[in-house]
Amino acid sequence: MAGQELRYDDQTVVVTGAGGGLGKSYAIFFASRGANVVVNDLGGSFKGEGGGSAAADKVVEEIRAAGGKAVANYDDVVNGEAIIQTAIQNYGRIDVLINNAGILRDISFKNMKDQDWDLIMKVHVIGAYKCARAAWPYFRKQKYGRLISTTSAAGLFGSFGQCNYSAAKLSQVGFTETLAKEGLKYNILCNVIAPIAASRMTATVMPPEVLDNLRPEWVVPLVAVLAHPSNESETGSIFEVGGGHMAKLRWERAKGALLRADDSFTPAALLKKWDGVSDFSEPEYPTGVADFMGLLEQAQKLPPNPPAENIQFNGKVALVTGGGAGLGRIYCLQFAKYGAKVVVNDLMDCDTVVGEIKKMGGEAVGVKASAEDGDAVVKAAIDAYGRIDIIVNNAGILRDKAFTNMEDKQFQQVLDVHLRGTYKVSKAAWPHMLKQKYGRIVNTTSTSGIYGNFGQANYAAAKCGILGFSRALAREGAKYNIYVNTIAPNAGTNMTRSIMPEEMVQAFKPDYVAPAVLLLCSDKVPQPATGRLFEIGSGWVGETRWQRSGGAQFPIDVTLTPEAVKGVWTKVLDFDDGRADHPEDGTAGTEKIMANMENKANKKGGESKGKSDEGSEYLAAIETAKKAKAEGTDFAYDERDSILYNLGIGAKRTDLPLVFENADDFHLLPTFGVIPTFNAVAPFSMSELVPNFSPMMLLHGEQYLEIRSFPIPTEALTTSYPKLVEVVDKGNAGIIVTGSTTVDKKTKRELFYNESTVFIRGAGGFGGAKKGSDRGAATRVYQMPSRAPDAVVEERTTEEQAAIYRLSGDRNPLHIDPEFSKVGGFATPILHGLCFFGFAGKAVVQTFGMFKSIKVRFAGVVLPGQTLVTEMWREEGGLVVFQTRVKETGKLCIAGAGAELVGEAGRSKL
Repeated sequence: MAGQELRYDDQTVVVTGAGGGLGKSYAIFFASRGANVVVNDLGGSFKGEGGGSAAADKVVEEIRAAGGKAVANYDDVVNGEAIIQTAIQNYGRIDVLINNAGILRDISFKNMKDQDWDLIMKVHVIGAYKCARAAWPYFRKQKYGRLISTTSAAGLFGSFGQCNYSAAKLSQVGFTETLAKEGLKYNILCNVIAPIAASRMTATVMPPEVLDNLRPEWVVPLVAVLAHPSNESETGSIFEVGGGHMAKLRWERAKGALLRADDSFTPAALLKKWDGVSDFSEPEYPTGVADFMGLLEQAQKLPPNPPAENIQFNGKVALVTGGGAGLGRIYCLQFAKYGAKVVVNDLMDCDTVVGEIKKMGGEAVGVKASAEDGDAVVKAAIDAYGRIDIIVNNAGILRDKAFTNMEDKQFQQVLDVHLRGTYKVSKAAWPHMLKQKYGRIVNTTSTSGIYGNFGQANYAAAKCGILGFSRALAREGAKYNIYVNTIAPNAGTNMTRSIMPEEMVQAFKPDYVAPAVLLLCSDKVPQPATGRLFEIGSGWVGETRWQRSGGAQFPIDVTLTPEAVKGVWTKVLDFDDGRADHPEDGTAGTEKIMANMENKANKKGGESKGKSDEGSEYLAAIETAKKAKAEGTDFAYDERDSILYNLGIGAKRTDLPLVFENADDFHLLPTFGVIPTFNAVAPFSMSELVPNFSPMMLLHGEQYLEIRSFPIPTEALTTSYPKLVEVVDKGNAGIIVTGSTTVDKKTKRELFYNESTVFIRGAGGFGGAKKGSDRGAATRVYQMPSRAPDAVVEERTTEEQAAIYRLSGDRNPLHIDPEFSKVGGFATPILHGLCFFGFAGKAVVQTFGMFKSIKVRFAGVVLPGQTLVTEMWREEGGLVVFQTRVKETGKLCIAGAGAELVGEAGRSKL
């Protein structure tokens, strides 16, 4: 079957957003395999601006010129009925719907406007719903349909600056899982893909060398398999795909912590068993709600939970939406019990709960308003108490209806109250939380959102959207001590009474959910939880996360076909072959795609070589490169550049010897020695020295700098001569060490010598040296003494640090452009490694004096605005060993470092 061509003769395929990029590739492919294609495109920009018919018309012309059948449609996706009618009027049927249309409106949450939120929801959520809803009656009547929805890494993991997009994209998972359940008996199969492909949307955020290998043609074959009649069972699934890699994702639920469900179940009692919450030693792979009745029965057999010191919220202000009844009421009462001032928000009645709180001696105010009026809700908290510390976004409604009978109003109402309400309340509180550098937000999803549920396409879309929003918001809030988590509670309330038997409503008390919510809103959770998902009920709390199959990887120099995908389909779906993992962010989500960049069937001119032959080629290339001589690269700098460098590594206005050229002892900090050689041209290419070389897999591992002449001139014309020092084969990686001597062109004095060590993942196994040579200080990894440091320097970087440092020569957009940094897997632009290297070197100089050499090993990432803590020990022989950690995370960014001092003469310079 793998070799038989997949055809779509006499079928009709509708593709939204098909005027370019991925949508165009879908349209051209399906037409080439016999389908009638409706090419829908509004013709606007990737930001959702403008419109026109040219984009769709060009694709239709291309299809027809190749002998295919296609018609254009220019409607906005919110006019889904008109799009589907184009298919019916021209071809009499619709068999496949690919909801692909999308726009970007990226902006940090603090600067986001309602129109940025609403436009993304309109296109991605409402548009997808409208097209699917219009196609659904035809799918049901013909007992056949294939629907493909589009999510993204931003939706699956959350992405900085994309709270709106993350919410919209994860909403498609819950929405599609629900349609998959409702459609199964009618042979309507619905799946979700998270593609990484070059398009108008991604062209502004991805470098050209990455775009070259992320062509939409790598995504199309997976969609072709899922949309084909031969797919008779794969439905409700999520796939990541791009660059020759494809894998399936599924939910994994922890064993969790179970406590007796009675009055002894408190936040403090749960804290004692918190480690169990994320215990994945005995995981489940669910497609629906946990067995809460069974869990409750187990919980009631346990002894009472041992007493524990209460967790207090004294001085904190907690806002609970939907606080007038059910779960919200219990949250309010519990917050008040433990000392918080409570703002009770409810559209119906909040006075009753306020009265209950006051009767028990607590403080509370009520605000009668819809959560959609977030500004008014938060204003009530600020007016009453002057601050807001905690938000529990709990307000909700149900408008359940089978998808075939669902009305637009029912879909919109649920989306507005749940998803937009959560956004509006969070948005109104955000400036206050940023200012006070403190916030705890718990948002409410549901098992219907995570897994989908019959008759709840609207609710599932809204609730899964909340999870995507929360994960993105958590990334933006983390550095401001604002933690955002999501819960899927199981409780009997007036809202669930319509879908649960009364005895279950009585058994599943909200009281058995509240302790977890309060604990997440406290400061007591070990390793502060943020961006995480917890299922809760019946005395049980368990974390839920993604699991990803090892998947299949295809050579990027061979055209990928649907038939090739079918040939390895079981491998794509296999979670049990030992290769499955648990991606947690966009970095992990794209890691395999980036790793596949150098997967080529023909690496050397199309010839097939044995491993030993190939290895000998690299060894020969290494020897040739070692003998090569650089022509030399000039670098000129003056006093202005010297000042700019000093500022770039944290010099202050008051440090006159570093920032004022007329100061008596004006000088350059010695780590400037890395600058002249930074852009020097080497006499070799790294790609010739190791197999599978990819710049995306390259890490700057170590840096050695030697100062060969004092004093360091504050202006000079220099020439740098790079050379290959050595290449080390670590089996699963290659290490390349480049040395460079920098000379004063006028005096011919050697000023600096650098050695830079880079680590290239996946570039080993070529038979090279397994261990590097010992070059003394250049290769030494220093051990930190067991005693307390002799000196500690703490210095906060500024938000603008990377923007200043890059002006000294390293203008990699990874450090300034948020869109580019996301492609690199970082939610926000990171600080240059050589910048915080400079901070550490400055700490050594200002504490112990000038050094003649310095060696560091880079161990972690620093974000502009974070605080660097450099711990230093003075050793015998004029040696200072040191390490630097990020105060906010506690993680090392520089490890095993040492500097050789020049002696007291060096000290006098400062």
